[in-house]
Amino acid sequence: MKSIFYLVILFTFASCTSNSQPKTTKPMSTSNKVTKTEEEWKKVLSPEQYQVIRQKGTETPYTGKYYLHKEKGTYVCAACGAELFKSDTKFDAGCGWPSFSDAIDSSRVTYTTDKTHGMIRTEITCTKCGGHLGHVFEDGPKPTGLRYCVNSLSIEFKK
Repeated sequence: MKSIFYLVILFTFASCTSNSQPKTTKPMSTSNKVTKTEEEWKKVLSPEQYQVIRQKGTETPYTGKYYLHKEKGTYVCAACGAELFKSDTKFDAGCGWPSFSDAIDSSRVTYTTDKTHGMIRTEITCTKCGGHLGHVFEDGPKPTGLRYCVNSLSIEFKK
């Protein structure tokens, strides 16, 4: 049974991958950056958030608190509070994680090639604190064509 669970997880990851690279960003001013030691991050994040945000982990698909969330508002970085996504760009991509078609401002998200787990993906991190958010793919809805696949543990919601 455990091996079936892992196969489902692997299939879900594979279905949420793409080899294409989205737009690049303008660098954020270093005066706006949040820097903390790993010990400081451990004090302000839950163990689950720390594993995802600081150690680039992922939550199990279809389990995050924002996966089916539909309220109107803004999604912010759970680590530093930077505004990242508006609810009007959120859509159900069927991949098991909250998905957005665009960031509030492309300079608030940093894009990095991720070659882990035998895939080539584009990792997205919060530009302000460097926290891992998830990945972005070029298979989203128009007009952007992007799908920001984000861990619920990496974001908080503000009405």
